[in-house]
Amino acid sequence: MRRKRGFTLVEIMIVVAIIALLAAIAIPNLLTARRTANEAAAKATVRSLSTSAETYATAHSGAYPANVTALKDFMTAADYYCADTGAKEVQGYSYTCSFGTGYTFVAAPVINGTTGSVTYTATTGGVLTPL
Repeated sequence: MRRKRGFTLVEIMIVVAIIALLAAIAIPNLLTARRTANEAAAKATVRSLSTSAETYATAHSGAYPANVTALKDFMTAADYYCADTGAKEVQGYSYTCSFGTGYTFVAAPVINGTTGSVTYTATTGGVLTPL
């Protein structure tokens, strides 16, 4: 009669150790890639908001938008990133949009060093400043 051969405890422990080693190598790289993607998205969003505000000013004889509602005609996602009051969190970044005689858009990481490490600011005139 033949005996069925299974895996020994030592073989299973070796496989688990190899999987743990691979995870220890891969997970930090994945987190770095995610942080980099969040930063790129934040930079692009602030640049897009700034371009929309400048386009609004061009169409309205140099007057900048007074609130996010006025900006919606020039950027359909403006209300997704800007709140009338306070900040909105999107993809690891917190967006603050201020309007007045000009505008200021700020994208700050929700958890500095984890979701992002750079704060982006765009002010009247389309100047984008990473901090």
